[in-house]
Amino acid sequence: MSGILAMTSASTPKANESSDYARFCQLLEQRSGIVLGEGKQYLVTSRLTSLMRDNNMDSLGQLVDKLQGGFSSALLQSVIDAMTTNETMWFRDNYPFDVLEKQIFPEAGGMAPLSIWCAACSTGQEPYSVAMVADEYRQKNRAKPFAGVRILATDIASSVLASAKEGVYDSLAMARGLSEVRKKTYFEPVENGRLRVRQAIRQQVMFQSLNLLNMPYSVGPFDVIFCRNVLIYFDPQVKNQVLNALGERLRKGGYLFVGGSESLGDAGSRFEMIRCSPGIVYRRK
Repeated sequence: MSGILAMTSASTPKANESSDYARFCQLLEQRSGIVLGEGKQYLVTSRLTSLMRDNNMDSLGQLVDKLQGGFSSALLQSVIDAMTTNETMWFRDNYPFDVLEKQIFPEAGGMAPLSIWCAACSTGQEPYSVAMVADEYRQKNRAKPFAGVRILATDIASSVLASAKEGVYDSLAMARGLSEVRKKTYFEPVENGRLRVRQAIRQQVMFQSLNLLNMPYSVGPFDVIFCRNVLIYFDPQVKNQVLNALGERLRKGGYLFVGGSESLGDAGSRFEMIRCSPGIVYRRK
């Protein structure tokens, strides 16, 4: 009997840690849709250690208790910011921007600007890339009617939105996907060797905080939606919920771009799949 008690006592901290991790995963999924699998405790600890230290917390359990108590929306936002992966680059995968230039922009006509939504925009490279392509199309096709674009760029992480709005990037960010011609055309130098997106491009993009699990009905409708490389973080049920909500905010005949490794699953019935060679885009039926 005493041996069993000793084993129980020795294993309690590990059991508590496992329980706290499970509680944290459930809370993160409920609030942001992000799904963490087993064995990601190290990732959580490494990303949240400084945040917990700054808030005088000694354990993940204390953090979850406070979040579940609803005392601080700012703390929840800080946790989501820390746990969000913000991997991005300019003109990522190339083909979506080719499709814009060669198919979508020519179809648009000149009656009104195309309404484009870049969901999960991270630090802004995607929406600014869209604005650059629109400007390039206009310059190449001056004789054709084209009213330009209006771009809404959203993300759940408020910290990256602040950076995106500023439109200032260091040399490492500038080296990912940008040609020298585009650097010279669409950026201006600022302090410390960084470059800033020129005002003419920045003014075409409106940045807004938005959680894809709680999309307001006032958002949309859009002609084009980019929601790339974010669905992989959701479980199938949440993914389907998000895709259905995106579909409702897309005009009939509008286009949806998702990540190269992402599919529409059960939500695909309302879309027509168009192969681009390379790449795939979905069109609302």
